[in-house]
Amino acid sequence: MIRISEVAKRLLVGRALRSSESGQALLPKRLALPIFASDPLSSVAYATQEILLVLTLGGLAYVHFTPWIAAAVVALMTVVVLSYQQVVRAYPSGGGSYAVVSANLGENAGLVVGAALLVDYVMTVAVSVASGVDNIISAVPQLHSQRVPMALGFVALLAVVNLRGVRESGRAFAAPTYLFVSGVLLMIATGLFRYLAGDAPVSESASYGIRPQAGDSQPAGAVLVLLVLRAFSNGCTALTGVEAISNGVPAFRRPKSHNAVITLAAMGLIAITMFVGVTTLAIVSKVHIADDACRLTGLGGDCSAYQQRTVIAQIAAAVFGGERSVGFYYVQATTALVLILAANTAFNGFPLLSSVLAQRRYLPRQLHSRGDRLAFSNGIVALAFAAGLLLWGFQANVTALIHLYILGVFTSFTLSQTGMVRHWNQALSTGSDPALRRRQHTARVINAVGAVFTGLVLVVVLFTKFLDGAWLAVLAAGVLWLLMRAIHGHYDRTTAELTSTDPHTDLTSPSRVLAIVLVSNVHKPTLRALAYARALKPDRLEALTVAVDHDEALALESQWQRLGIDVPLKVLDSPYREVTRPVVDYVRSLSRESPRDMVGVYIPEYVVGRWWENLLHNQSALRIKARLRFTPGVMVISVPWQLISSARADHHGPRAPGAVRRGEPPR
Repeated sequence: MIRISEVAKRLLVGRALRSSESGQALLPKRLALPIFASDPLSSVAYATQEILLVLTLGGLAYVHFTPWIAAAVVALMTVVVLSYQQVVRAYPSGGGSYAVVSANLGENAGLVVGAALLVDYVMTVAVSVASGVDNIISAVPQLHSQRVPMALGFVALLAVVNLRGVRESGRAFAAPTYLFVSGVLLMIATGLFRYLAGDAPVSESASYGIRPQAGDSQPAGAVLVLLVLRAFSNGCTALTGVEAISNGVPAFRRPKSHNAVITLAAMGLIAITMFVGVTTLAIVSKVHIADDACRLTGLGGDCSAYQQRTVIAQIAAAVFGGERSVGFYYVQATTALVLILAANTAFNGFPLLSSVLAQRRYLPRQLHSRGDRLAFSNGIVALAFAAGLLLWGFQANVTALIHLYILGVFTSFTLSQTGMVRHWNQALSTGSDPALRRRQHTARVINAVGAVFTGLVLVVVLFTKFLDGAWLAVLAAGVLWLLMRAIHGHYDRTTAELTSTDPHTDLTSPSRVLAIVLVSNVHKPTLRALAYARALKPDRLEALTVAVDHDEALALESQWQRLGIDVPLKVLDSPYREVTRPVVDYVRSLSRESPRDMVGVYIPEYVVGRWWENLLHNQSALRIKARLRFTPGVMVISVPWQLISSARADHHGPRAPGAVRRGEPPR
């Protein structure tokens, strides 16, 4: 009978795929776009809101900066998209920013990018899911108290879908992404048409008179500059996930780099169009939003239960004729869905990047292994766990999480574009084809502009967000960088210790082989272990028992002599009724007396078929093996004896795909 756990796994994940089927998982552009670009496409749902939230800290008088800040964000996005197109062309094998920086600026700089991106991928999942839950609550305010359980449930769902494989997740996420894009574009077109026709939509918050948080005074001078810079840095959340396509080039169908470049261009065009449209409608419909809208607007009542609608929800209600309109619910439903699914960009980027880092021995090797569906399952599970902890710790609050966001993205942007400039410098120093050199000159200019722009934004983001919580992201990236260095050092030391410098010496036979068979009773498992040890013809063979109970030890010696077993039996005294310590001390004493000898300890063990039976047997054997593993020159050999119940584990047919790798018993 097939195990229940195996059935549940196959229902959730699907049948296991052969390694030879990896080519079937390659993505066409129509699926690659929602998989790798769902994050930047969906971020238009909250990027405008983040700009307005900061500007209204100074009161409504400063909302007029919104178009200029949005224009700066659009210019930056254009530069970044063009810059990453050069990355895709120059590094078609994938790896994105990490590969570029490692190759051109050194491995330590590459690790900075790797650590920053891994932290940012976790933040992407947390922020996207929390923002999606926000939009659900905007449509159904009664769900406000269930914010955290909903967020954790969505993370678990995303993990399961991604464990089914890249292609399957693309099919699942393609429709919601395209429905969201079409819904937002329809909302923009309808809203602009109404505006041009003289019937401009008006948001529910248009009449709010938000007061400055600092009191009645208006910000000026340095404070005003800081306010604008902070609003700009918040608006730069629209750029998150742009680098994911450059990381995932190997997942595209051939020609891989060409298809990736086209997908990147399409993503940039759609994202810019939607961001500009949503920002324009927010200005036209006079959307006013604040972190503490109930208090700042003087609405009165119980502020603890008040939840202001998101910007995109207010725009949809204004454009389509209220919160009960079909258009409003369509936009809210698709927005909430795509924001949650936007975390899929991280669920693709994080496992790919962690796999590359694991392959280079900066992360545990398990992260480089593919699961049954050819996805990097361990990376997917690790990401879901980390994002879940973050959502739980910050109560799925977008405003609290957003300050930890985008720092890693702009670190990778800046270093990768700097690395690309160096890449083109090296290419130009060796190239001679005039046409090729012209293209390389153009690419270098694009990457140089990108490096300058993103470097300035990185400084702004770090300056404006550091004390608000970005220091946590910096600390996490720093700790991860140190951890990766430590892991790499461990693997290097292990390799150095295991590498044979003189094979002939390492192949030298030991002076003698001493075999010790542990005996607790004279029964079939003990006799099998004695027979096995004798068959290997050691130089010296003896049986060993521990006299925990004096009378039982005497009875065992008597039985041993009566049966005429021609192997000497040594009895160790144990005044404190221990088994493990006397055995370990005796074996270690033999090893110390003759360091060139090899001591083999044979331990009879019962093999059982039920989990609870393991609790009843083999506990002393496990403790002895655990202690002896650390003794040089000692080999521990388990000699199994299968009890009748163990046969049930073999009655379930052949092993499931991947069961041998996972150490699972046969079905």
